[in-house]
Amino acid sequence: MGTNNPTKVTVQTVVQAPIEKVWSCWTGPEHITKWNQASEDWHAPRAENDLRAGGKFMTRMEAKDGSMGFDFAGVYDEVKPHEWISYTMADGRRVEITFTDQGGETKVVETFDAESTHPVEFQQAGWQAIMDNFKKYTEQF
Repeated sequence: MGTNNPTKVTVQTVVQAPIEKVWSCWTGPEHITKWNQASEDWHAPRAENDLRAGGKFMTRMEAKDGSMGFDFAGVYDEVKPHEWISYTMADGRRVEITFTDQGGETKVVETFDAESTHPVEFQQAGWQAIMDNFKKYTEQF
């Protein structure tokens, strides 16, 4: 895709956990497979993460019934531990994530370039559902 002025979409949450735990759950492949799905009928059976500028990541996302699946992948542009992650997805769209320590809880804000196939509201709802799953997993872990 890679348009010059893509629509930016933001999702966010506040996780009742210290920033170190939030960072670990967001970036650790063993955690990513536990929370990275938008609904109960999907799962992430595999994740790889080379968390550094120029490093690649990939999360396999599949419907539990085997009817469809895809690799969510990209390359990190910038990583500042416990603060900031930016990356470019395989289709050229950009994502920025900030982690803000709020004294025992952590605010996570993710802004991504929308794609042109699905309505923006649909994309925002899907990414927010994943963010909500992340919050639930991290607080219970």
